[in-house]
Amino acid sequence: MEERKRIVVVGGGITGLTSAYYLQKETREKDYPLDVELLESSDHLGGKIDTVQKDGFTIERGPDSFLARKESAGRLAREVGLGDELVPNGTGQSYILVNGKLHKMPSGSFMGIPTRVRPFLFSGLFSPVGKARAALDLVKSKKTIEGDQSLGLFFRRRLGNQVVENLIEPLLSGIYAGDIDRLSLQSTFPNFYDLEQKYGSLIKGLRQTYPMKKPKKGEKKPSMFRTLRNGLGSLVEAIDERLEPGTVQKGVKVDHIEKKANGYHLLLSDGTVKEADAVILAAPHYAVQRMLSQYDFLEPFKETNATSVANVAMAFDASAIKKDIDGTGFVVSRNSDFRITACTWTHKKWPHSTPGGKVLLRCYVGKPSDQEVVRKTDEEIEEIVLNDLNKTMNITAKPEFSIVTRWYDAMPQYTVGHKQRVNEITEQMEKDLPGVYLAGNSYRGIGLPDCIDQGEAAVQNVIDFLYH
Repeated sequence: MEERKRIVVVGGGITGLTSAYYLQKETREKDYPLDVELLESSDHLGGKIDTVQKDGFTIERGPDSFLARKESAGRLAREVGLGDELVPNGTGQSYILVNGKLHKMPSGSFMGIPTRVRPFLFSGLFSPVGKARAALDLVKSKKTIEGDQSLGLFFRRRLGNQVVENLIEPLLSGIYAGDIDRLSLQSTFPNFYDLEQKYGSLIKGLRQTYPMKKPKKGEKKPSMFRTLRNGLGSLVEAIDERLEPGTVQKGVKVDHIEKKANGYHLLLSDGTVKEADAVILAAPHYAVQRMLSQYDFLEPFKETNATSVANVAMAFDASAIKKDIDGTGFVVSRNSDFRITACTWTHKKWPHSTPGGKVLLRCYVGKPSDQEVVRKTDEEIEEIVLNDLNKTMNITAKPEFSIVTRWYDAMPQYTVGHKQRVNEITEQMEKDLPGVYLAGNSYRGIGLPDCIDQGEAAVQNVIDFLYH
């Protein structure tokens, strides 16, 4: 009879949960003699996914949605019985705050890159000089670069400073909470470099590959995002319920991992030792470096920064908002005198989240240049946010309640050369630590589908390692 193998998944965020779920599914369907355990250092599963239900509101303290075109998140939701709970975002006008004024996001732009001329020409976001500079993308020759480059450098070369600072930078900083002049093109949007190489122009390339139809009059633009009716926390709960009983151990940290002749020993914070034939490290880069501190090739993870962000969700009676804005939210450019970086009008973007006659706003603080704001008290953060909001809206009452959430060192910075560093570390791990695999938002993508994809890939790596 074949000896049973033990697999330990370290980290109970969405990546680790995905890994444990699909490993157990493979075990059942293919009758592998596998025992799978998941270790989570905190008392909370789901990582940054954290849903609060309060007074009829559904409030996300972490991510609120995922991109529909990346299919793994929707597929996982359907797998665990939540297919009927998937809901699209309410679409509407989104804005960019530049020099203290809200400007409509030009229609027909893809991640801030124009694909239609007319909305761009009539936008107040750019001066005539800025518009003319962006148009040079249509004729400017491509530049072939060996290796990586920063997002800022690439987009400035193609479209000029104004489009970068007033449109692209606020959008991308909202996703990565980083400085686009340091963020890696190859680790975030390598497809843009490929478009430049193939079509000689970002605008031409996007028109060919992402043709954006102009919506007919009265027709709503299609929803790009999905969430779950009862919050993304319901996905975490559904996965947890489907894991084999006794699989998950919370409140225990892995202090150290040692390679032995026949596998690995994981030394835990409670003094016990777990033995494993294979390990999936679905943990942040700095935690991995600490657990495997005896290996010098993981030293680059010490230099990988992660920024901190905070968000505040505020619930109001609709009567408190005297000057409303017709839209789903706005992002803030760096040249604006605001400390918030983005605001979502959640009651419009996700109507199911908010009771009738109420308003739910969610704002972020914590630019790379303003990290100290995250450490302020709840009351101080709420005051900063309300002060900024009242520059564009007229809010006459205090919130009925607010929920402040801080995420320390939560946004790993994919700086220039990140992909190469991760590839080199992965190659070295294959030699020195066979059967140990990295997965999670520190490595190959930060969105929920990216993390789920990495969890699935790690499962395949483990199965291949043990059985092929």
